[in-house]
Amino acid sequence: MSPPDGAARADNQTEQAGETALASRFAQVRAATLLLTTPLSAEDQTVQSMPDCSPVKWHQAHTAWFFETFLLIPNDPNYRPFDPLFGYLFNSYYETVGPRRPRPERGLVTRPSLSEVRAYRRHVDEAMASFLAGPLGRDPDIAALVELGLSHEQQHQELILMDVLHLFAQMPGHPAYRPVAATQSPDPGPMGFVDFAGGLVEIGHDGAGFAFDNETPRHTTRLAPYRLADRLVTNAEWLGFMADGGYTRAEFWLSDGWAKAREEAWSHPIYWVETEDGGWGEMSLGGLSPLDLNAPVAHLSYYEADAYARWAGKRLPTESEWERAAAGLSTEVGGLDLDRLAPLSASGSEPGLRQMFGSLWQWTASSYAPYPGFRPDAGAVGEYNGKFMINQMVLRGGCCATPPGHVRASYRNFFYPHQRWMFSGLRLAEDAPAAACDEHFRDDVIEGLSASPKRLPSKYFYDERGSALFEAICELPEYYPTRTETALLAEAAPQVAAYISDNAALIEFGSGASTKTRLLLDAAPQVGVYIPMDISPDALAQAQAALKADYPNLEVAPLLADFTKPIALPAAADGRPRTGFFPGSTIGNFPPDEAVEFLQVARRLLGQGAQFIVGADLVKDEAVLVAAYDDSQGVTAHFNLNLLGRINRELDGDIDLAGFGHRALWNAKESRMEMHLVSRCDQSFTVAGQRFSMRAGETIHSENSYKFTLDGFAGLAARAGWRVGAQWVSPDPAFAVFLLQAW
Repeated sequence: MSPPDGAARADNQTEQAGETALASRFAQVRAATLLLTTPLSAEDQTVQSMPDCSPVKWHQAHTAWFFETFLLIPNDPNYRPFDPLFGYLFNSYYETVGPRRPRPERGLVTRPSLSEVRAYRRHVDEAMASFLAGPLGRDPDIAALVELGLSHEQQHQELILMDVLHLFAQMPGHPAYRPVAATQSPDPGPMGFVDFAGGLVEIGHDGAGFAFDNETPRHTTRLAPYRLADRLVTNAEWLGFMADGGYTRAEFWLSDGWAKAREEAWSHPIYWVETEDGGWGEMSLGGLSPLDLNAPVAHLSYYEADAYARWAGKRLPTESEWERAAAGLSTEVGGLDLDRLAPLSASGSEPGLRQMFGSLWQWTASSYAPYPGFRPDAGAVGEYNGKFMINQMVLRGGCCATPPGHVRASYRNFFYPHQRWMFSGLRLAEDAPAAACDEHFRDDVIEGLSASPKRLPSKYFYDERGSALFEAICELPEYYPTRTETALLAEAAPQVAAYISDNAALIEFGSGASTKTRLLLDAAPQVGVYIPMDISPDALAQAQAALKADYPNLEVAPLLADFTKPIALPAAADGRPRTGFFPGSTIGNFPPDEAVEFLQVARRLLGQGAQFIVGADLVKDEAVLVAAYDDSQGVTAHFNLNLLGRINRELDGDIDLAGFGHRALWNAKESRMEMHLVSRCDQSFTVAGQRFSMRAGETIHSENSYKFTLDGFAGLAARAGWRVGAQWVSPDPAFAVFLLQAW
């Protein structure tokens, strides 16, 4: 049956739009190549500064040769090659296409002239315009090959800028490719690290849109918990490496890297220039300028990046770790900007991972090898990646010379480990199971015991013993919050569940044993994945095992992380609507300003359109409150004292637990319950090698638990960009569950 005329016109318009879009993109990409050459003379475009580089004239001809060889000659019987010799001169690596000019000799090709190469490009462009307007221009296989050719040309656009910079760096006078305004990068602030959970993750291109064949097939790999630096290493930090003898100490270098560094006398990054006053300048596409200390260090070989990571006590990330961290981040940052032509710097005010895309290609610890199940594309176009997957290392993220729209999280760039002329930098990584938590624990404990008055963060209550003690507290007759909240959730669960979208990710902050979560999971079978988040690996492991046994069809993706620090969600949350869950009145452990900050962080993490289910204890009679935090059986006292026991166990402490007592009190002015550890006598003790003293009666403030009114909590949430969409309140002793919705 023929479609109605209107449908036929719509189909025809869709086809024409597709043709127009592809032809327009073809013209745009081809014009962008010529735009990059406008600051260059004909002589600039003929010279080859080293075998790894190619003359700009050659890049222009080779990208035309690609369309001529792989599209026009095989598919257009009316096409006439511009010059049969060009197939030899401008082939790169394609053995099946025929012989080629050796790469190191490309700079000896003074003929054809630049004007002839430009004529060649016009000849190919005119033929391609007619070809794309014809019937084959609508063939999906032809369109895919055109897209491959355009992405290939964008690669050469980046190479043009790389090769020009290397060429100009060899010239007296340090000429600029293009003058750019001198700017000083902002202070990026101290380097932080973002935690990522381990587990099974999917890596590789997902099939949406264009990708090179080396990005496929998408496959599953296992990651151990790890941490990524939140920004790239800076020039100032690299100077520290140099000052500590980084280029002269063999212990930091791989054997081949050390040999190469000695052979070529490396003592600083390739484009650094020592100035007359003993300082440093840096050669860039804008010419020679004073070294920008806050800018990311650039143009590093793999050997240099790896040596720095070893010197810093870290390592380079694997490409799987990098891709997992980059999933979901915007690629529309940085990249080629002719008015900047410099790596994107990090701003100290930006949360989470910075400079992941569009600043510098980032070395990974992964060798360039095929993914499991890889098969090269059919024909000559599949030859390139298939035969070069050896002896090179993978880089990720794009750079300041990468054309807009060219990069993606799965994109795999690759260079030999000794090469330095590309726009390459480094991001540090490290393993992060217990060691990372211990480091935070130690630092926070030392800081808290050094303060006046002394304090300890309540989040460290929950090691394996602490978690078990808290479970016992929840069973005490005096401790109403868990019992009251559980009853409230059990009654309201169907109403709460109605707000949760199909296939949603349910993300619990501070999940512990995930007991209350079951009430939601039972009422909301539409949940697609449950992500429990906790700083206790033991609690996570036990909760995951129990949930998998009771909910065999539910995907559980545990996240070992401190939700008070920058984190990224597991890949299982990608593309799903998100609902956060924060029961237990833990929000009351934050001072009001920090509670607002936490709610803001949660809003950013959960994303646009997210919801957040939060439990909050309400103000009530003082006697009820004090009894809940100082029970008659002394379980809460043991829970409080276990924090000192944990310090002894994990931080080599010698604290006498018998020298401390437990105190709970109601602070009406601040509307909070407080827990303290009270020194029974004058005493001193050692923690992590540091000595501390306390007087009799002096306390360590170990917990605050703020209590709220309904209006007060709504106001707190509003300050963080949430509004109360619904609320459920229990009978006395009153407890509330709020459904927050992002504005």
